[in-house]
Amino acid sequence: MSSRERILGRVRRALADVHGEDGPVERTYLREHGRRSVGETVELLAENLADYRALVHHCTEAELAAVIGRLVAARGSGAVLVPTGLAPQWLAATDAEQVTDRAESTPRELDRVGSVVTGCAVAIAETGTIVLDGGPDQGRRRITLVPDHHICVVRVPDQVVSSVPQALERLAPTSPLTWISGPSATSDIELDRVEGVHGPRTLEVVLVGGDQPSTAVNS
Repeated sequence: MSSRERILGRVRRALADVHGEDGPVERTYLREHGRRSVGETVELLAENLADYRALVHHCTEAELAAVIGRLVAARGSGAVLVPTGLAPQWLAATDAEQVTDRAESTPRELDRVGSVVTGCAVAIAETGTIVLDGGPDQGRRRITLVPDHHICVVRVPDQVVSSVPQALERLAPTSPLTWISGPSATSDIELDRVEGVHGPRTLEVVLVGGDQPSTAVNS
């Protein structure tokens, strides 16, 4: 008996008592780990984002334009990249030149822009992950990968979920999904961390909602 025949024989014996293999597979994993209130979920998101070295800010809707203006100015960006569907009032307090996302923009042109401001599709508390799906307020994937400074606005609590399974329920698998956990970073074999290799070196997340005044979770 050849090795191939022995392996196939083991597979057949392992599948001998399996029935209905063409039916749906039951998933028994947890959809979320523990029970948390809305406030606790948002707090966990902020903690995990900060743990990934993202800069996290809280503000109300009325404060949002001022916060974005302050972050762009602090970065020293002379131009900010803007998705076509971004709410104009978000940049009302920004003095930098506003560059609209265009299909014909070259990577070199995008690299000259200091900052990009986007919304998001969903934010995952347990993993500290922001997900973009190419929506009108997020633009093409490349506009969040080329500029070195990304400001991402998350609406709290509407866009915050506890777990990855809950996030997947909100996302279309045919959309160009970008999953972001902190600024771009990689490590070599000696574990030396290098940021900005294949994405923004700085990620700032603004959690918008409630009456909490603007604060930074880390700096």
